[in-house]
This record gives sequence, structure tokens and C-alpha cells, in this order.
Amino acid sequence: MRRADRLFQIVQLIRGRRLTTAAFLAERLEVSERTVYRDIADLQHQGVPIEGEAGVGYRLGAGFELPPLMFTQDEASALVAAARLAQSWVDPAMARDIETGLGKILSVLPPSARVSAEALALYAPALGLSDLLRERLQTLREAVQSHHKLHLVYRDVAGEPSERTVRPLGCFYWGKVWTLSTWCELREDFRGFRIDRIDAVEVLAERFRDEPGKTMADMLRQVKTEAAEAKRLQKSWPEGVPTAPDAGVALARSTEPR
Repeated sequence: MRRADRLFQIVQLIRGRRLTTAAFLAERLEVSERTVYRDIADLQHQGVPIEGEAGVGYRLGAGFELPPLMFTQDEASALVAAARLAQSWVDPAMARDIETGLGKILSVLPPSARVSAEALALYAPALGLSDLLRERLQTLREAVQSHHKLHLVYRDVAGEPSERTVRPLGCFYWGKVWTLSTWCELREDFRGFRIDRIDAVEVLAERFRDEPGKTMADMLRQVKTEAAEAKRLQKSWPEGVPTAPDAGVALARSTEPR
């Protein structure tokens, strides 16, 4: 990669993130961190308002404008593929937003890239996600964004119903099913609920604030720790014993609340 191209990529990468480390830039650009530090110093000398320091991270200062983003033919095709996949497995409102956003991207592409992207032979039929589930996914997603508590009526794998009041934290797609990750007030712990097993959902008027130990970041940290421990136990399990702990147990536990 030419140095001029690398400098442009550095600005683009910093531009697209809240805080970008030199290690991240070095890995993406396949150069040393020392080279990144030198390039950032040169960009700052040229007047690019990159803020931050080595060992902490960098961000782009307010008021800096770049020309509109341009995409290569391969990048445009990748965006179309991602949009088609997402449209098949999201709620109606987000599917419409994807459609309009994709249209804006295609409208600014060079003709050759646009033709290639539109002709991409990759499709994702919307099979297995009913209209009811799509609408429910939209309700849950909006509750996550607005921080409204939810009251759920849920069926476990045996078909036994239970009722929970939860703080919705995020929706996860597992290839065939969606789950809602929450902080469960009954269990006072993180719990996940398969959306196709939620019989009823009520968006409560009560909102919640992020509290230490009850956020999505806390949940992901807990899952990562439990998965690492399960993997460690699996490696040390006696050979020939078929009941070794699964390294994915930390994720599995979150899809069947107790």
C-alpha cells in the first residue's frame, strides 16, 4: 500500500470509531505500531485534528470534513450482500431502513460498481421468521433502545409458562432463532429468552438506567469469563469421559432461563 493511501485509510478508520488504538490500526494496515505513530504525527502536522495519545487511543476532532465515502466494486457487492441477508431476518421497520440506506449507497456508486452490485447473485429468502415474530422483534428492539422494562410470558423447552419482568439489553441472532438478552428482576441475574417462545410481551411505562453489573457490557464480560473457564475445564477433562463441559455452555445457559 502506498503511504498516501495508508494515511487516507488511517483517517477513515479513526473517523468510523469512537476511539481507535494504534494496535488496531497497525493490525488493519499490516504495519508496525511505530509506523502508525509516525503517520499520525505527520497527519497532525498537516492539520488533521486527530486527538489522543499513544497507548490510549485516537479520535477525530469535531469540524473535520472529508469527501463523501467511495466504495470499490467488491465493497459495494459486500454491502449489498449484507443488506440482503439482514433484510430477511430483521423487523419490518429496520428492513425498510436498510432498503432506503442501500438505495442511497447505490445512487452514489460509479455505474460499473452499481451494475455489479445490483447483479450480485446472492439471495436470502425470509424463511422461518413469521410476521408475528418480525413485529415482536421490532417491539423488543425499540424497548432496548428506549430503556423500557418489559413484562414477558414465556414458555421453556418443556412448554411450561412463566412470567418475568426484565430489563431488555439486546437481541441476538443465532442463525435460526433470535434471543432477547436481559437482566431478569426475578432471578437477579442475566437471562436470555428465545423470541419464538415469548407468548406475550408488555412494554411497561417504567424505564431503567444502566447500573454497574446489569449492563450488556457486564453480560458479555460474564459470558466471556464463563466460556473461558468451560474451555479450560474441557481441556483438562480425562480422556474417554464423554461428559466434558462444553466451552459454549456460557452462551447456551443464556437461552434457557431458570
